[in-house]
Amino acid sequence: MSTVPAPTEPVFELHHGSAPLLISLPHDGSAIPPTLAERMQPSARRAPDTDWHVSVLYAFARELGASILVPRYSRYVVDLNRPPDDTSLYPGQNTTGLCPAVQFTGEPVYLDGQAPSPEEVAERVEKYWRPYHENLDAELARLRGEHGRVVLWEGHSIKGSELPFLFEGRLPDLNLGTSGGASCSPQLQARLEAVLAGQGGYDWIVNGRFKGGYITRHYASPETGVQAVQLELSQRNYMDEASFAYDEAKAAKLQPLLAELLRTCLAG
Repeated sequence: MSTVPAPTEPVFELHHGSAPLLISLPHDGSAIPPTLAERMQPSARRAPDTDWHVSVLYAFARELGASILVPRYSRYVVDLNRPPDDTSLYPGQNTTGLCPAVQFTGEPVYLDGQAPSPEEVAERVEKYWRPYHENLDAELARLRGEHGRVVLWEGHSIKGSELPFLFEGRLPDLNLGTSGGASCSPQLQARLEAVLAGQGGYDWIVNGRFKGGYITRHYASPETGVQAVQLELSQRNYMDEASFAYDEAKAAKLQPLLAELLRTCLAG
């Protein structure tokens, strides 16, 4: 008998745009089916490691013609930015897996004895992970077919003030990742770096602690017209990290820079 509930809502929402740009927000979802939540530690039931509000932050991108792919369910159900075989993306560094057993704080996700079995993990992949990726792949193919090229923008965010389990000290405001230069052309990376260097409101780094996850690495194929870029934002720049509340004023300050980065991708 299956221990994994079938999704009661669509596992994603896809807005089909007209420009050669797909924004994937794989950690925006925060829903956890009740039968899974009851097996989790009370602190995990809030889905604290969500990339809170990134779909709200990037909503303006519809006006640029971008497609936007947003999941409903939490990374605690299954992490859409991990490979289906759960190979570590950052060997030798603390990280979380395909069906995370630990939170970003290092605390356990599950009550004792309640972590998913390999069979359950495989079932979560089929029910929650695969539909997202099938549609991501299809949308990339559609846009590349229409335009001859496409940029996949991976929008992420994380509590950047203090997470010693994952990184030392304070994370920069903007963390651009191109898989060490492998997921996009040198020209696009240089133009994006120039945008970041031309502003003085936020500190930034390229290919630092977060170089790009599974989606950036797996779908990128610059030689065939599919470029991929990840941006990991420190949440302090658009929300309150303690309460998870969206901060309209902070977001409004940040969005013009995000828009300039996206227009740089659209410029070819």
